[in-house]
Amino acid sequence: MHGRTLILKTLALLSGLGSVGACLATGAPAHEAPPVADAAPTQFVRQAPLADPRVIELALAAVRCAQSSGVGLKAQRLAVIDYSRSSREPRLWVFELATGRLLYQEVVAHGQGSGEDVPTRFSNAGNSHASSLGLFVTGDPYIGHNGYSLRLLGLDPGFNDAALARAIVIHGAAYVDPEAARRRGRLGRSWGCPALRSAVARPIIDVLKSGQFVFSYYPDQQWLTRSAMLKCEAARRLAGRGDARRGDGST
Repeated sequence: MHGRTLILKTLALLSGLGSVGACLATGAPAHEAPPVADAAPTQFVRQAPLADPRVIELALAAVRCAQSSGVGLKAQRLAVIDYSRSSREPRLWVFELATGRLLYQEVVAHGQGSGEDVPTRFSNAGNSHASSLGLFVTGDPYIGHNGYSLRLLGLDPGFNDAALARAIVIHGAAYVDPEAARRRGRLGRSWGCPALRSAVARPIIDVLKSGQFVFSYYPDQQWLTRSAMLKCEAARRLAGRGDARRGDGST
């Protein structure tokens, strides 16, 4: 209940961000089953064989948790980022929630404060230039310093709920260049934003805008054991207590 209260307080603070308020239903009873995220985890796994099935399962569990609190009931898509993988490899997948169909598989940059090729440090603090973990819901796109960008609203108290204040957004960047990464040993890095190749940033932002979900993963024990989005009853029903614990990469 504490996590749900914090989620609703966060959404209340975002009521001035245009149409996102209309996209996020916050008054639905907690016992109602989410109407959109119907595909089984195996459907997502079949579509994205390069992705870790346990990470996909955790992402879906977090989505179910948010929806059980009335957040994101109209969401149609989910982006999953696995920061435990090399920045030189695809580690972002965008799915349709209803069917599990894969829409995009892409490289994505992490923050300078998180590390080199494979990030190891994550933060919710301002000026950390680090990436954040957990479940986000998207706001509306806008034109900013990095061009066409998409606001991310963190739903994981203590882990990513400062994303709006930190200006953590999805945007395109020239430094997200796989060829240059092969020579350098890593992608270029952001100030904490999940930055994309410039060529795909706009279409990915357009499928993720206005009330969709983004889930960022790393086997960080503090987050895995304390995340409100992974501990609620709806999440346990979907992923199971044991599977959620196995998100630390153990076999």
